[in-house]
Amino acid sequence: MKMYAKINELADRLTDKLVATRRDFHKYAESGWFEMRTSSLIARRLTDMGYEVLTGPDVCLGESRMGLPSDEELEKNYIRAKEQGADPEFIEKVKGGFTGVMAILRCGEGPAVALRFDIDALGVVEDASSEHRPFREGFSSVNPGMMHACGHDGHASIGLGVAEVLMAVKDDLRGTVKIIFQPAEEGVRGAKCIVDKGHLDEVDYVLACHISGRESEEDNVSDVTAGSGGSLATSKMDVFYYGKSAHAGSHPQDGRNALAAAVTAVQNLLAIPRNSKSDTRVNVGTLHAGSGRNVIPEFAKMELEVRGKTSEGNIYMEQWAQRILRTAAEMHDCTCEVKKMGEAFLLESDRPLMELIRDVCEQNLGTVKVHPQLRREASGSEDFSYMMKRVQDQGGQASMLRILTQTAAVGHNKMFDFDDADALPKAVKALSAVTCRLLTEG
Repeated sequence: MKMYAKINELADRLTDKLVATRRDFHKYAESGWFEMRTSSLIARRLTDMGYEVLTGPDVCLGESRMGLPSDEELEKNYIRAKEQGADPEFIEKVKGGFTGVMAILRCGEGPAVALRFDIDALGVVEDASSEHRPFREGFSSVNPGMMHACGHDGHASIGLGVAEVLMAVKDDLRGTVKIIFQPAEEGVRGAKCIVDKGHLDEVDYVLACHISGRESEEDNVSDVTAGSGGSLATSKMDVFYYGKSAHAGSHPQDGRNALAAAVTAVQNLLAIPRNSKSDTRVNVGTLHAGSGRNVIPEFAKMELEVRGKTSEGNIYMEQWAQRILRTAAEMHDCTCEVKKMGEAFLLESDRPLMELIRDVCEQNLGTVKVHPQLRREASGSEDFSYMMKRVQDQGGQASMLRILTQTAAVGHNKMFDFDDADALPKAVKALSAVTCRLLTEG
């Protein structure tokens, strides 16, 4: 019990530091694959703690990165990150969209535990009114169109806090810890390149957390839920149609209308037959084409997604979508290119691990109250599912905790904020203690 008492004490002492770190990351928000300042500072902190630190291509398999920005955008954000105080050594290792960081703590023979913390911001313009605490207190985002509106600034801070606690108790541990700071979770783009690099191979347990608002009376008297489940499997696609331009009045027969192909695809995508074996979703979010009313469009681009309540349901939707996209191009004598921009599987936490999390928090720590409903139904889709699936397919266990606290607005809203002094230390306690339990008794 001395180890758990030490964890409680260390996490409480770290509260001011955790809050300051979160607010620094919030102020200098960086969205997916641009997290160069964030990654460089994380790598510096972990190195100074004494961890074995991997960065850049050693963390992310280059060809498995999805939805990567252009070289010009990456270079522009690299320059900005340097100007905003990035660590001069590590920014050179994470430039070019290689923004993952991983810390390894080797403590001899024993299980391998991985912890994942996402670090990217959203493409949201943050509120600039006195009603918004980050603006009022001077830590709102200074990067236009980038905002931590989903709590990932807090997740990154929690990860550094857990790293500090585990290093302090490492002599009591037996096994290996991998602390993964993942880029590009939004749009479910970043986990695949880390999994494909092999970092989840031979891992026995993988954990993650997500800060969530309190929504019920039971939430108000609870600190965490032990797991999450039910999030939708999804595939995100960008589709490019290529035709041939011509004058719409004098030579319409010479043109091949890319916009017509795209519109045909949209109509049929929204009519994909439902599947009795799985709830499914499809949405075409954007469509851009054309240059003038009298010019047959030679190019069109659409952004779409499909989802399924099961991974099989999502596969069903994607196969239908791919067939429709190709056929629509053929109907209008065009060609099409489909790029996978993001992907996630069904997320489902393991019951035995959720029960262990409850026992550790309430019996060993005694300071973190677990929600009586161990599993919280997850909405949307979650990139962590890639890591969960790899570990679970190997016979290991996985769980995603929900850190319950007061929030100023729902996630992805320009007013989003959360009670960092409340949420961050209790998350550090829970994740540190569960990791220690797994590496002492697991």
